[in-house]
Amino acid sequence: MHCNTFLNVTAPIYQSLLYSPAFMSKAVTPYNDTRSKKAQVEEMFDNIAHRYDFLNHLLTLGIDITWRKKAVKFIGTVQPKRILDVASGTGDFAFEALTLNPDKVVGFDLSEGMMNYGRQKAKDLKVEHIVEFVKGDSEKMPFTDDSFDAITVGFGVRNFENLEAGLKEMYRVTRSGGKIAILEASMPHNTIIRALHGLYFGKIVPLVGRLFSNDARAYNYLPESVRAFPEGLEFVRILENIGFRNIEWQPLTFGACAFYKMEK
Repeated sequence: MHCNTFLNVTAPIYQSLLYSPAFMSKAVTPYNDTRSKKAQVEEMFDNIAHRYDFLNHLLTLGIDITWRKKAVKFIGTVQPKRILDVASGTGDFAFEALTLNPDKVVGFDLSEGMMNYGRQKAKDLKVEHIVEFVKGDSEKMPFTDDSFDAITVGFGVRNFENLEAGLKEMYRVTRSGGKIAILEASMPHNTIIRALHGLYFGKIVPLVGRLFSNDARAYNYLPESVRAFPEGLEFVRILENIGFRNIEWQPLTFGACAFYKMEK
C-alpha cells in the first residue's frame, strides 16, 4: 500500500506533533452525557441546522468552498456516476459534486434537521431527481457492496462513534478502483500559525457559534473533537489497515484542513 503525505513527517518536530496526546483518539462527545455519541451528534446538528451554512462559511472565511472543489476534482478522475456524500449535512459537498455530471448523488446523514435544508436546496436548484438525502448510521449503511463510484466526506469522520466501523462501511460500498475524498479540520504544525489558529479556533469560534447557533456546546465540541481526532500519519495508518490504497495526505490552508485522498 502506498502513502504519500506531502510532508517530511520524519522530521523530529512533526513526529512529536503527530504522536502528542492532543492527536491521540479519545472519547469526545457534544454534550458529555450518558447517551451514545450518535444520539448527541444527531441532536447537536438538529439544533444548529438553521445556522449551519451561514456559520460554516463565516468561520472558514469561505475557504471551505475551495477545499470542497479540490476534493471533487480528485474524485472526478474516475468520472463517477454514483456518488455518496457521507455526513452530508445540508449537502454542500453533494451539490458541488454535480459539476461532475453524475447520474445520482446520495447525501447520507444522521440529522434529519440538516438534511431538510439540503432537500430544500435540491428543490430550489431543481435537482431532486439527482440529489437524494437518506437518513442513517455511517456504521450500518443501507447500501449494497460496491454500489458507488466515489465517496466524499466533509468534516464528518471525527463525529463517527466508531471510526473504524464507519470507514469499513465506506470501503464496502465503494466499487473497486473507486475514489474517496475526506476533508477534516486539523491543527497547523507551524508554531506561530498553530498559536494563532488555537486562539481563533479555541476562543473566537465557540463565541461566534454560541451567539448565532443558540447551542452553547456545539462550537466548543468542534475544537475539542479536532484535537482528539487521529490526524495525519495516525489516520493514514488507520485507512491503510482498513484496506484503502494509494493514500495521500495533503494539508490545506497552512494545515487548518487535512485532505485525505485514496482509492479502493
